[in-house]
Amino acid sequence: MRYEVTRSRWSKLRQLRALFLQELNAQVRYDAAHTRRGATHYLIRQDDREVGYGAVKDTETGRGTVFEFYVIPVLRDEAHDALRELIRASNADALECQTNDRFYASLVQGLSETVTSDTILFGTGPTRPQLAGDGVFRRRRRADDVFQHEVEPVGDFVIDVRGEVVATGGFLLHYNPPFADLFMEVRADARRRGYGSRLIQQLIGECYLAGRVPAARCNLKNVASRATLLKGGMIECGRMLRVSID
Repeated sequence: MRYEVTRSRWSKLRQLRALFLQELNAQVRYDAAHTRRGATHYLIRQDDREVGYGAVKDTETGRGTVFEFYVIPVLRDEAHDALRELIRASNADALECQTNDRFYASLVQGLSETVTSDTILFGTGPTRPQLAGDGVFRRRRRADDVFQHEVEPVGDFVIDVRGEVVATGGFLLHYNPPFADLFMEVRADARRRGYGSRLIQQLIGECYLAGRVPAARCNLKNVASRATLLKGGMIECGRMLRVSID
């Protein structure tokens, strides 16, 4: 079966992508990339039927990276042909995927023996007893004296220890609904005391109260953040994979 891959407007792919999101049922790390400058979209047709789509983002060092790929389930026996046609049409030289996107991930891993990963993806785990410790979890106030953040933005929630803010955190809403991305940062002199994991545990609850499903991610080498997320009640649900292609 021959596939035809042509460039398309993002708006024409919405119905197919709704099927992709329903099947994945997880946070999409590159969700916002679809509407940013540098993203190119492709419609996949077979016998004049619209059966899938692909999305490619520009990179500083290469020709482009396929970061999302979908074909309807009943036509997946030869989906590798559709992916190769997308690569040809877009001139992409790399592929990225989430391992919890089992369909696309299986194709990516089959195209190269050299697969790299730098990011762990997290979802919510079973409910755990509240972590004990000093400090009060509350909303950040305008009058709070917040420490200088090194990595993350200042969050809407804090851990207050005797009037001092030792950690802040929150959740970002620019991912595919209903998922949101948790973030937090602990003051340098207050680390390794459990404030980060307590903050994550409380943020999970606040996220649900806001009508969102908590998710998170961290670099594979960031052992401290990984441990904090796990202790706070998150579980590893996937990893980001990347392969280079000729």
